[in-house]
Parts: sequence; structure tokens; C-alpha cells
Amino acid sequence: MGAIFILIPALVILYLSIVIVQQGNVAVITIFGKYSRIMTPGLNFKIPFIEFVFRTISIQNRSAELQFQAITNDQANVYFKAMLLYTVTDNSEDQIKNVAFKFIDQANFMQALVRSIEGSIRSFVATKKQAEILGLRNEIVDDVKANLDHILNGWGYHLLDLQINDITFDEEIVKSMSRVVASNNLKAAAENEGQALLITKTKGAEADGNAIRISAEAEREAARLRGQGLAQFREEIAKGMAVAAAEMEKAHLDPSIILFSLWTETMRQVAQDGKGNVIFMDGSVEGFDKTMKQMMALNQNSENKQKK
Repeated sequence: MGAIFILIPALVILYLSIVIVQQGNVAVITIFGKYSRIMTPGLNFKIPFIEFVFRTISIQNRSAELQFQAITNDQANVYFKAMLLYTVTDNSEDQIKNVAFKFIDQANFMQALVRSIEGSIRSFVATKKQAEILGLRNEIVDDVKANLDHILNGWGYHLLDLQINDITFDEEIVKSMSRVVASNNLKAAAENEGQALLITKTKGAEADGNAIRISAEAEREAARLRGQGLAQFREEIAKGMAVAAAEMEKAHLDPSIILFSLWTETMRQVAQDGKGNVIFMDGSVEGFDKTMKQMMALNQNSENKQKK
């Protein structure tokens, strides 16, 4: 019977001496309210009634959802939804002591952490305009991390990540921003259409100018060729007349007959190729005599020029 009375208290003392710390946690031990040591995961022993487990601290990553409001430089309300990821800096004794004794409990720590993040974001947003906020998501996160890292290190924590999942504005601001975007899109479309029309007009003008230039060059070349043909035609006529005149002199005939023949051929050609034109010709003897004299005078004038 006496052995039972000894065994039961021994078992109670042994039970009270055993401390099992779960993986990913660290137990903080105090003696009469003063920090003594830490216990790592696994089976540990403490002195019953003297050592107490003050707090079990998780060294795993923790997350928290945040919702808060900020005001921009141009007095627009911005609403943020963010996800915070943080953890204990490491499981060293100094860091565990910071985590265990800096705050009364976890709720007070979370309140200080959330308010610090909100204050950092609000101070950053207060320097920006509403139109800039949506494009500064990464800059906001970087600014918060830079401001809070040293503060959290003093508390024994490290900020792993801050993700801003949603940024919204008041309904009126959203509507006005939509109108601005729509008007900018219309402006860009009008500018693009204007540029396209300008390009079309420019290309059309260039094409017309090229066509006119090509046509003018073709006309100039045609005129040159016509002039060359006419000159060659006149040269051939002159050669033919010279040969005919020489033959007439050999036959002791009047060279004016050649002029008469050319004149009659000309009249026949005019009558043949004419298209409804009325040509009056003096067919009388006086008229013919007058024409012959004029032609002989032209011939005589040409000979005098050649002699000179």
C-alpha cells in the first residue's frame, strides 16, 4: 500500500514534468514569471510547479487579410484589400524572447502590425494622385517593405510578402475614370483615323503628281518625236523637190510646174482628209495666176537666201 502512495505522486510529477512541443513551434519557459529557456519541438522536461510554459510560439509562416482606406493627394478615397505573409525571423533565443515578450498577446501584435502597414500605405498614397494609384501597385508594396522591415525585426518578425489584391475607388470616381478612358480612346481613334486619311491623301497626291509627271514627260517625248518626224518630212520634201527641179532643167521645163503640182496635191489632200470643213478656193485663171506668182516669189526668196 505504501508503494502505491509513492508511485501515484511520482507518476503525477512525471506527467507534469513532460512537455511535448509540436513541430514548427517553440515553447517559452519561465521560472516564477521570469524567462528561463526555450524548448524545441519534441519531448522536453520541465521542473513541475517551478517552470511553466509561458507561451508556445509558431515559427511557421502566417498570413492575414487586410482591408483599409486611404486618401490620395487630390482627395480621392481609395480602398485596399491586401494579403500579408509574415513569419518569425528565426528560432534563435533572442528572437523568440522578442516575439514572446514584446506584446501582451497575439491580438495586440496583429493590431500593431496592421496599423503600421496601413500608416505606411496611407502616407505613400497621400503623395500620389488617383490616376497614378492603379499603376503603382508594386511601388506601394516595395515602399511598405522598406519601411516595415526594420520595425518587424525589432519585434522578432520578418515580412515575407505583401500582396495588394484589389484597389477600388468611390463609384463616382470610377464612373469619371471610365469616361476619361472612353474619351481618350475616342481621341486616339480620331487621331489614328486622321493619320490614316492624311496618309491616303498624301499617297493619292503623290500618285497624281507622278501620273502628271509621267504624262508630261510622255507628251514632251511625243512632241520631240513629232518635231523630228516633221523635220525629216520637210527634209525629204526638199530633197525630192531638188531632184525634181534638176530633172525639169534637164528636160528644159519650167520648174514652177513642180510648185503647181505640189499645190494641187495639197488641195487634194486637204479635201480628202477634211471632216466637214468648208474650204473656198479661187479656181479662176486670175486666181491661179496670182497663186503661181506667190509661189514663184517664195521660191525666188528661198534661192536668194541660199546664195547669201
